[in-house]
Amino acid sequence: KYVIVDLEMCKVPKPMRSERYHRGSETIQIGAVLVDENLQITDEFSTYVHPEYGSINGFIRNLTGITSFDVKDACSMREALERFASWVPEDAVCVSWSSSDENQIRYEMEAKGIELPRLEQLLDSWKDCQKTFSEKIGGNKKYRLSEALIIADIAFDEHLHNGLIDARNTALLFVKMEKEPILVLNPYYQRGREEEDVEMNSLASRPFE
Repeated sequence: KYVIVDLEMCKVPKPMRSERYHRGSETIQIGAVLVDENLQITDEFSTYVHPEYGSINGFIRNLTGITSFDVKDACSMREALERFASWVPEDAVCVSWSSSDENQIRYEMEAKGIELPRLEQLLDSWKDCQKTFSEKIGGNKKYRLSEALIIADIAFDEHLHNGLIDARNTALLFVKMEKEPILVLNPYYQRGREEEDVEMNSLASRPFE
């Protein structure tokens, strides 16, 4: 089984940073979906998280739709991670878009003194879906999730930057990559790549003047 995870974060203003917590971001939502052995989404997890150091400014509110009211009485990061770790099946592997969410969880666990052996096991086997996608299409470029979904010709929920919605969207792409050894791409993107290859080969074959 696979658990596709997405975090939403707020900013931590510089005056609120300290030797203990010096990162400029802090988790305010954990969203995840469970993909079973048949590559079907079978369950969901979502919780808001009350930030200890950060705050939700206008930019984050407009980007995520999450307000200060949503997180005012939300659980702490410790409680959120405990609930998440209990929800994840024993035989599951966690997956996220890029390594930033994994790194954020590791950092907050250390900075906030959170010890969860079960979660540490999950972190040690964490998979980077962004890296897999780049390898699948033959390149080193790091794509945004929205770009990758379009390139992979996937119809997706465009209400981005919500932890649960982004987890669902990432799951759609992850499942497609698992099902297709050779990833079938958007025909317009594929045609553009082929035309670019032809042009590059033509330039390479020209004699030096």
